Amino acid sequence: MTKFPIGIQTFSEIRNKGFIYVDKTTHIYRLTHSTKYFFLSRPRRFGKSLLISTLAAYFEGRRELFDGLAIADLEQEWKTYPVLHLDLTGVNYHEEDALQKTLNLSLCEWEEVYGAKASEETLGDRLMGIIKRAYEQCGLQTVLLVDEYEKPILDTMDDETVQDKNRQILNGFYGGIKKSDPYLKFVLLTGVTKIGKLSVFSALNNITDISLMQEYADICGITEDELENVFHD
Repeated sequence: MTKFPIGIQTFSEIRNKGFIYVDKTTHIYRLTHSTKYFFLSRPRRFGKSLLISTLAAYFEGRRELFDGLAIADLEQEWKTYPVLHLDLTGVNYHEEDALQKTLNLSLCEWEEVYGAKASEETLGDRLMGIIKRAYEQCGLQTVLLVDEYEKPILDTMDDETVQDKNRQILNGFYGGIKKSDPYLKFVLLTGVTKIGKLSVFSALNNITDISLMQEYADICGITEDELENVFHD
């Protein structure tokens, strides 16, 4: 029986449980073997989270999940990089300190694995410390994947006070990325739109926006040809 992955956003679940997967791994190989910093804008419910999950599995070296896919023949090394995956979806950012708590929760989880320093007090400093220690402990540069990087801003557009506070928090947090450059292998931020007043774009002036690049037009989502050929049933 054909199994359709309705509402499933986790790559490993799709592959392990035999759901149909539209092979996007040629794009993933090309993307991860070019430059370092990327931004992708797509509408909500368009496959961004599945793309992030697939990238995480690839950088974690989970080769068995990619058997039969294009990247299995393209990739020869399959190294296991430290992967930091930040998911900013599924939170009510109108609630007091919701963003601060969300970021702190992820940082605490990473610090349990890679350690922490008392001198690292700000969110940005903690992120930098984690990225550096992950590199030092694993011997390979760190991968940072952020799903819907700007959601705390978009969700609070009706409350300027909360929005400004969230913007300041994100500026401080994302500001730590550029200073971590020597320890980073790959960075991808996904979102619905590009917000110019966030430090991530001013600090990372070499970030590549692939949102409108023809070669990555179908890196997530489903084309008409894919719908007719892969989901013909």
